[in-house]
Amino acid sequence: MQQWTVGLMSGTSLDGIDVAMIETDGVGIGARGPRATYPYDPALRDRLRACLGGQGPIAEVEAEITDAHAAAVRDLMTRHGLTRDRIDMIGFHGHTILHRPDQRRTWQIGDGRRLSALLDRPVAWDFRSADVAAGGQGAPFVPLYHQALAAGLDRPLAVVNIGGVANVTWIGGDGPDALAAFDTGPGNAPLDDWLRRHDAGSFDRDGAVSAAGRVDRALLARLLDNPFFGRRPPKSLDRDDFRFDAVAALNLADGAATLAAFTAASIARAADHFPAAARRWLVTGGGRHNPTLMRELAARVGVEVAPVEAVGWDGDALEAEAFAFLAQRVRRGLPLSVPSTTGVPEPIAGGQLHAA
Repeated sequence: MQQWTVGLMSGTSLDGIDVAMIETDGVGIGARGPRATYPYDPALRDRLRACLGGQGPIAEVEAEITDAHAAAVRDLMTRHGLTRDRIDMIGFHGHTILHRPDQRRTWQIGDGRRLSALLDRPVAWDFRSADVAAGGQGAPFVPLYHQALAAGLDRPLAVVNIGGVANVTWIGGDGPDALAAFDTGPGNAPLDDWLRRHDAGSFDRDGAVSAAGRVDRALLARLLDNPFFGRRPPKSLDRDDFRFDAVAALNLADGAATLAAFTAASIARAADHFPAAARRWLVTGGGRHNPTLMRELAARVGVEVAPVEAVGWDGDALEAEAFAFLAQRVRRGLPLSVPSTTGVPEPIAGGQLHAA
């Protein structure tokens, strides 16, 4: 039976907390409920940033972000007149501060037991650890939800998430063998950090800065000459595996233009690893709001590129919805990842579950 489930996501862009409700049993998707994004307080964002790489005041920040997630859920409930008994359970991704699957390490901070006590609801969390422990990449973790959403759409289809890191799900049909998924390379993180370095904002609003610059083609070619892009999937990245250092000698606009082109070109190169060409590319995540990035990607893939809203999905809620979907799979002991999405040897269940 499908149940109303809350999903929570704090992404690698460090923007804030996405909260979304869907009706699901972890296999199918029913109605969608309210959703909202709660930006991090700047001071908390800075403390969270200091924890990246597995350092800094981790225990203190873990408690702070857990409390911030609880406050976000309470606010959503209050704004929409929802009572506690309306929510069956909560899927809590936490925030990734370290991802090194080659060392069988992945670390998402966020205390599921504390969140369960604060909200008096069952909470599923720690979704990625079992996959990494079994030899998987631990990312991307949304493909099974993408596949469920895509039922009835024309396929093969590529779904790209451009967050701090970019990843893609190729969907050829139904069933786990009709999926391929992997991190493609940089997403918004290098561009965001470049603007922040220049005190030009925390992101490239409307692609205005990158649109004003000129791409350094020679530098772009060197950036793309990275063995990661030619490596066969499965593969995944940490937020800081690609940085803005290579464009440090450029001015603000040219550096932004080159980094946007780098993200688009690296995403387009993912097609080299698809089992068959995608007929359409749908884009979710913050990157879909950057027209410069979207134009660059469309020019490189040669087929329709559109935000996921073109098929009725909500790109601001999609990842949070996915962790609501996965929470129900944790409860039912269903796989969260499969060999074609993370390279895990066999379909792997996982996660922790704490009943209120």
